[in-house]
Order: sequence, then structure tokens, then C-alpha cells
Amino acid sequence: MFAAMGLALAALLWAAAIRFTAPVPGATPPARFEVPVAGAPARGQSAVDYARLDSRLQRVMDDPAMVGMAVAVVEQGEIRFIKGYGITFAGGREPVTPDTVFRWASLSKGVAADMVARLADQGRLSLGEPVGRYAASLRLPGGNEHVASVADLLSHQLGLFGHAQDSKLEDGIDPAYLRGSLATLHSICAPGACHAYQNVAFDAASEIVERVTGRPYGEAVREQFFAPLGMTGASMSRAELMAARSWARPHAGAHPVRPEEVNDIYYRVPASGGVNGSIKDLAIWMLAQMGLAPDVLPEDVLAAVQAPRARTPGENFRRRRFRERITASSYGMGWRILDYAGRRVIGHHGGVRGYRSMILFDPAQRSGVVVLWNSSSRRPNAIEYEVMDMVYGLPSRDWLELDEPAPPVPALPETNGLSENEGT
Repeated sequence: MFAAMGLALAALLWAAAIRFTAPVPGATPPARFEVPVAGAPARGQSAVDYARLDSRLQRVMDDPAMVGMAVAVVEQGEIRFIKGYGITFAGGREPVTPDTVFRWASLSKGVAADMVARLADQGRLSLGEPVGRYAASLRLPGGNEHVASVADLLSHQLGLFGHAQDSKLEDGIDPAYLRGSLATLHSICAPGACHAYQNVAFDAASEIVERVTGRPYGEAVREQFFAPLGMTGASMSRAELMAARSWARPHAGAHPVRPEEVNDIYYRVPASGGVNGSIKDLAIWMLAQMGLAPDVLPEDVLAAVQAPRARTPGENFRRRRFRERITASSYGMGWRILDYAGRRVIGHHGGVRGYRSMILFDPAQRSGVVVLWNSSSRRPNAIEYEVMDMVYGLPSRDWLELDEPAPPVPALPETNGLSENEGT
């Protein structure tokens, strides 16, 4: 009898605990990852000299083509450094902070590939199935949409020449129509046989997600990734970018820089270039890619997207100034895999008109760097090398060309979209 009463009392107490500790609908969930105060000194032992890094980043802002920039460094699975530099708008006074929202450009491809691979991990599709089974608008030369796999789509191995129909996308033509028109082009190889970077075709990934989930692409990504990871500033539209409390305006040119209007061209191919987010969001996203959020991105999903699928000699050529560090490169699904002085690192670059982005990390050491900036300067491209050299204890080099005499670093040629630097 007393045992029964004890069990009944325990059940009542358990129910009360559930009632009073259950999350309130609409309430902000507890933070999954700790984010330090901007500019705060790193805690514990560190291989990265953050005072030196901060000093050099401040000098990067002396580049006349720079307006605003945000940088975060993860070391041993923790965000050790996060800071904004410059201003959100040339001639303005609003400073860039860790919460300032930028466009991620082609870093969006990693989001899309992770999303499709997550659905495959849930048994809702197969990466080996023909891509045409899920992407109704995609048509390839010779009916190859029935031959190319979903994995071929996500690794840019559809047999098309690079950036097929990007110029027409930038002219305002509907992307679904353009995906159908790809059938009129000539193949450069069989599906799966060569790598050539795509934007219009790659966005078939958003159609795949919508068909499988029955939800708009942006909503599906928000529910699967952004919300559970606590990426509170992440979004997927022009309107959401401009509605952010702090957002970086795009700029073109260098002498002087000039403000640009935010266009919607690459928001219309959201899997290729539609994500917005702050450096805080991007740092959290990098932590998830390191395996630190297995309930959101399981190990099998990360293994699938981060496995090399295609050699990319063109990327070796683009990184030739850094060939002392980057000795080989390949492409997985939405991610680049690089050999960094004998270490395996994962990363991507991105660029749309007026914005640039980068991510580079070592998943084994759970260390890496993310950078966002709102201009066309090439100089920040070298930040990842200065950080990873410190992570690995490699000899210091002036990759940013701040100390050694060097010719001015020109801004990238201006186009509307990602094709100006392959959205690498």
C-alpha cells in the first residue's frame, strides 16, 4: 500500500516537473553554444595569438576597398574570438558587430547539401537516385537528368560547362525556365565524370527539399537547421536581410567604394546563394559542421557531404598564391575539401555583388575561421591562411601582405552574381 502511494506521489511530482519546466511556446530556446563578448580575450590555452590577429584585422580595414567585416575563430570546439570591424554603410556611423547580418552567397551551397543529405539520412530520398526524380524543372542534355544522381548535382558533376545560364539568370530570366533550357546545351562530359561549378542547376536542390518535405525551402531549412542550432539572425530573403536590426549594405568599387542596391537575383536560387546571417550564425554553423550538434547534423550526414567526390584543379590554380599551403583540392557535396600543408580542411568561399564570405575549418581539430565582408576587396581572402597557420603552429607568413611591399590588391570585377569568382 505504502509502495503504491509512493509511486503515485512520484508520478504527481514528475508531472508537476514537466508542467513547470516545459518550454513556453514561442520562447527563445536556451543557447546551444556559448558565444563570447565581442573582442573579449580568449580563455585557456590557445595556439592562436588573438592580439596579433586583431591587430592585423584592424590593418586590413585600411584597404580603401573595405567598408565592414566580421570575423570569428573557433578553436578546439569553442568560439574563442568574434568581432566586427568597420561600418555597415560607407559614410555612416553604425559599427559592424557580431550580430550584423551579411549575405553568405555561395556558403549557401553547404546549407543546401547538408539539407538534402539530412533527408537522405532520414530515409526520405537516396543520394544515388536520378536527380530528375525529384527536380521537376531540371532538364539536361540527352535526358541526363535521368542519369545524373542527386549526389552529382550537389558536387557539380552534371556534365555541363561551368556557370551554365548564370548570365541569363542575372538578366532576370526565371530560374525554373533556365533549368529546363539546360537541355539545349552541349555536354562537356558524362554525368559524374567531371566537375564544373553551377548556380542555376545547383538550385534544383531547393526543389528536391520542397518536394520531399512539402514545405517552402526557406521554411524547411529554418526548421531543420537554423532554429534548433540557435542561428537567430539567419534568413533566406532580401526582405529579411533588410529587416534585420543591423545589416551590412553592399558596396562595389574601390576608389572610392560606392553603395549598391540589394538585388534579388541569387535569392531566386536560394540553394545556391540565398542565405543571410551574422558572423555569430556562421560560427555556430561551423561548429555544427565539426560534429558538435549531432542531433541536428549526424555524423553520417557530415561524412557524406565532406567526402571528396571530384578533383578540382581549377581551385588549385585560383589558390596558386597559397600553393605552399594548399597542395590539393576536391569537391564533396556543397563543400570543398583541401589539403592544407598535409592536413584535411573543409571550406568554401562565396561572393555576390557587394558581399564576400568564407569558411575554413579542420573537423579533426575542431578549429577554423569564418569571415564576412560587404565589399569586393580580395585582401580578406588571406585571413584563413593566417589563422590556420597559427592553429597548426606553422611558420608565420605575411599572407595578408600588410608588412611586405606588394602591389595594391584590386577589387574583384563587378558582376551581379556569384560567377565572378565561381562563388568558390
